[in-house]
Amino acid sequence: MKQPFNVLVLDDNHDILTASRIFLKQHFAQVVTLHEPAQLQSMLGSQPFDLLLLDMNFSRDTQSGEEGLFYLKQVLKARPGLKVVMMTAYAALPLAVRAMQLGAANFIAKPWQNEQLLEALQQALLQQHQLGHNGAANSKTAAGAGAIPLLGDSPAMQQVLRTIEKVAKTDANVLLLGESGTGKALVAQAIHQASQRAAAPLVSVDMGSLSSSLLESELFGHKKGAFTDAKSDYAGRFVQASGGTLLLDELGNLPLAQQAKLLTALQSRTVVPVGGSQSVAVDIRLVCATNEDLYQAVAEGAFRQDLLYRINTVEIVLPPLRARKSDIAQLLDWYLQHYSQKYQRDALQISSSDKHKLQQYDWPGNVRQLAHAVERAVVLADGSTLDFSQLPAATVAASDSAVNAADNDFFLDFVEEKTIRQALQYYQGNVSQAAKALGLTRGALYRRLEKYGL
Repeated sequence: MKQPFNVLVLDDNHDILTASRIFLKQHFAQVVTLHEPAQLQSMLGSQPFDLLLLDMNFSRDTQSGEEGLFYLKQVLKARPGLKVVMMTAYAALPLAVRAMQLGAANFIAKPWQNEQLLEALQQALLQQHQLGHNGAANSKTAAGAGAIPLLGDSPAMQQVLRTIEKVAKTDANVLLLGESGTGKALVAQAIHQASQRAAAPLVSVDMGSLSSSLLESELFGHKKGAFTDAKSDYAGRFVQASGGTLLLDELGNLPLAQQAKLLTALQSRTVVPVGGSQSVAVDIRLVCATNEDLYQAVAEGAFRQDLLYRINTVEIVLPPLRARKSDIAQLLDWYLQHYSQKYQRDALQISSSDKHKLQQYDWPGNVRQLAHAVERAVVLADGSTLDFSQLPAATVAASDSAVNAADNDFFLDFVEEKTIRQALQYYQGNVSQAAKALGLTRGALYRRLEKYGL
């Protein structure tokens, strides 16, 4: 599913241009590559671009990064609204800081992982979408192409939006709690965009997707030669987020050994790259998100209490969709319009009977499941009316089985198992898709499948 953005890549290395074009054209509407910096201005004037991926070192100046900074200043002077992501094989904090100060939206080191590159570009593009007047996080703000707003007029969602507006003005650490699919990543984006750090990057790390052996390097960076695959210096996510916001998603999956190192970094506001000896100061606003019960994890000895106290200065609990059913009609209308435009389908509608049924549905995967259901219905629509027959049989939150299970000491396990079963049924046994919809890594979902004998 391509995003409606045009991307220009400038690098004098033809291999880099080929690799980036092959990968990025899978995700963006148009990808244009350029190997001559002298042609940059004429290319930008020939067609509209949303983002420029700009190398910092060219053949005349292979290490200092000054050429890249020169072109960055030149581009932003001519095109102030263009988002620029810098890349270099000589990653260093001073270069990153200078690039950000000059107006770069993000910074990535070569050689990059495809997922890291895509995330860096998406984060930069998200900075185009401000969330309300005078910094307020307003659910009515349609931020622009590709942006997903925080929708909902229910009392529960209005309380979330009021808390976002208050906390965004500060640098307080925020802990986002809630079931998978409730919109924790959107809230993190809203907090960042409504803060004084909005011009700096929002860097997100999926803690559940990183192995324990790579996690420290990913967070704190590494020096060239620190381990077998460390072929160049890597700044790490803390340094990449310096001046902006760092989102640690799926924090409940962080092993105890790494929790101690994370706590040390948060207390000192410094990091030491793997293989390095000198600490690097960082200036971040920390937002953490999890669908795990961290308080229960503390009681079981699986999560450090001092780390929990460090990250939860302000807690925001996102309500499940079944607890704010008055918002479902609004969400259905927004996603219907969104996906109709994306797939260029006109005059699609949801029948009144289906809309009523969907408003009563339990939505175990929350807003993420609703969005996927609408997208699927739009893609497969034969006529003007969407077909939701593929949706698992509707169950309401207050069903008899749930009420009976409420007396069970393992009610949370009951709900989790039920949700996983519905997700697997919906995605016809595809574990990867079910895991994504549930907000879990494949490994985390496999552990739960084993736990419940599914």
